Amino acid sequence: MNSKNDLTSGTFTHAVIDAAIKVALIFVMVIWCFQIIRPFLMPILWGGIIAIALYPIVMVLANKLKLSVGKSSLVVTLFALSILIVPSVLFSEALVSGTTDFVAEIKEGTFVIPPPKDSVAELPVIGKKLHEFWLHLSVDLQDVIHENKEYITHFSASAASAIGSFGLTVLQFFISIIIAGVFMKHADGSGQMFYKIATKLAGSHGNEFASLAVATVRSVVQGVIGVAFIQCILAGIGMGLVGVPGTGIWMLLVLILAIVQLPALIVLGPIIAYVYSVESSTVATIFMIWSLLVATSDTFLKPILMGRGVDIPMLVILLGAIGGMLLSGIVGLFVGAVVLALSYKLFSAWLVIETTEAPVEDAKETVDTQA
Repeated sequence: MNSKNDLTSGTFTHAVIDAAIKVALIFVMVIWCFQIIRPFLMPILWGGIIAIALYPIVMVLANKLKLSVGKSSLVVTLFALSILIVPSVLFSEALVSGTTDFVAEIKEGTFVIPPPKDSVAELPVIGKKLHEFWLHLSVDLQDVIHENKEYITHFSASAASAIGSFGLTVLQFFISIIIAGVFMKHADGSGQMFYKIATKLAGSHGNEFASLAVATVRSVVQGVIGVAFIQCILAGIGMGLVGVPGTGIWMLLVLILAIVQLPALIVLGPIIAYVYSVESSTVATIFMIWSLLVATSDTFLKPILMGRGVDIPMLVILLGAIGGMLLSGIVGLFVGAVVLALSYKLFSAWLVIETTEAPVEDAKETVDTQA
């Protein structure tokens, strides 16, 4: 009898040890794989979001031009890369050449800042101080540089760091677009895998949740990020035509503000004041009207691009964008807004399903009890 119990106990212990070893190995493999893929996690996630947003364009192009999905995906991918690379190269060249010329003129003493107009002093709150500082710059630039040498050094270091971050961000976008192209080329297999995972996680509601996820991603990309890009480009066109210096930087700030749901006038307002101080009243007024149209364009663009029944509170977009940017930089700005909005919609749908199914289950229990 004891030998039988010892045999049973030994078998159980062996089974427990065997299971523990298997779980430990699986855990180690999962952690190991995660560490390997961790540097590419954000580009893969952003690539998947881009693929979901652009896939309808791929299908339209394939149907119109009678192309295969692979060739259509290649065309869309190359076009997206050109939109990314061309402005980045132009901005980088302008930044490098502008910085080189600026440093050379400073060293040679040939750099001259034109004196401000009297209208600058009439600006509310900051007008007089701005006029005095601007006048000091135009009269004795070297003295101003010497007085603020410490601040200029700190700003130069921050600017160099920002330029490095900009290069890394462009690289992340480049990788993400390539990944998106791969996803779009293999859309059928990727879609089936996505729906299988959703069904595994959510059971009978998996397909419903998966469809909601796709609709939410497309809605946020088109209605938030798409509108932000439109405002950014339109603002850049206006600033470029009137010759605003550092247009690329101001465009980036407009893009960030638009994504985090803050008014673009925070950036465009001071630029309007600057244009009034250096251009004629007619040109400055036209630029002001253009800037106001750009800043308010989201009020009619968002309902058009973000409709389709996917209603997401702007606070969710704001928190997602800011939190994502603090976590992962500029790429996180886009990914954070989409991920938090998606989580919000899926959680809301799960609550609705739980509350609608609970009364049915309670009713069944009541009937069983009465029976």
